[in-house]
Amino acid sequence: MKKSIFILSFIMICSLLFMPGCSSNKEPNPPVLQEIKLINPMGPTVIPVAGIHSGTIGEDINLDIQYWNTIDEAIGLLSSGAAQFAVLPITNGANIYASGIDIVLLGVHEWKVFYLLASDKADFEGWSSLEGQTVYTPTARGQTVDIITRYALSQENIKPDEEVNFAYAPPQEIVALFKEGKIDYAALPEPFVSLTLASAGGKVVLDYQDYWCQISGSQLGIPIAGLFVQKDFLEMYPQEAQKVADLFAESTTWANENPDLAVQASSEILPLPAPVMQSALQRIKFDYIPAAESEKEVKQFLEIMQENYPEGVKKIPDTGFFVK
Repeated sequence: MKKSIFILSFIMICSLLFMPGCSSNKEPNPPVLQEIKLINPMGPTVIPVAGIHSGTIGEDINLDIQYWNTIDEAIGLLSSGAAQFAVLPITNGANIYASGIDIVLLGVHEWKVFYLLASDKADFEGWSSLEGQTVYTPTARGQTVDIITRYALSQENIKPDEEVNFAYAPPQEIVALFKEGKIDYAALPEPFVSLTLASAGGKVVLDYQDYWCQISGSQLGIPIAGLFVQKDFLEMYPQEAQKVADLFAESTTWANENPDLAVQASSEILPLPAPVMQSALQRIKFDYIPAAESEKEVKQFLEIMQENYPEGVKKIPDTGFFVK
């Protein structure tokens, strides 16, 4: 009798342990999301998120947008976990990934922004026209337009730093120098191209995106910037991550279809004259392409960047960098 009672008790205990929902091995539900943070650089990439920022797009998701000015600021927010999503230049995103901060690329959305300007007195007929000249370009060596210029010169057997000089300065300073007639060539992104043309004259003599498409076979342009997400957030909240990506793509489309409204919505964040921004948008291409579709373009871009300036791209990312 006692043996029967023991067996029945053992069976009941086992039944309780293995009842659905009672297993000790079941993973706990992820915590409820209160707010999702997206960090976005100051500059033209304010335009694609203007629909979200203004509340025109995505009223059903609590997405807070914070704007960063330096890549160190963005890295700090990502490394501390203060932001789950980030808009970053592709080269910076690859370097952050290589450093051990586990971010992954959801999609590329900025494809066109760089141009070579010449003063009215300069006669540009091709890369050879830069021999003996100084090209001014923003910030420091290693940024995208600097590397592409160096690559193009090398392809024409023109030695950068020997036959063509490079000078670096903040873009606002380059605009001022151009206006004062102190420089003849400047490789700049928008909206500084439009600022220069509006205040100092000159002319656009080269579209870097057209050049890139010629040498790479790309149909899209230069994969300049894109949307990244923390990998642990993606794994814990895959549906929410996809929802943010869809919202971001929708906002980018809205900005393309409503440029005047987008400029107005972003004016408090990017305080530039509306005519300048409207002119700049004529020379900028925003088109959200998911990482699975843009992986080849991104890898090719990073490989050429690394080949010509290894310090600028520390390591070509593996396939884990791209959200499939």
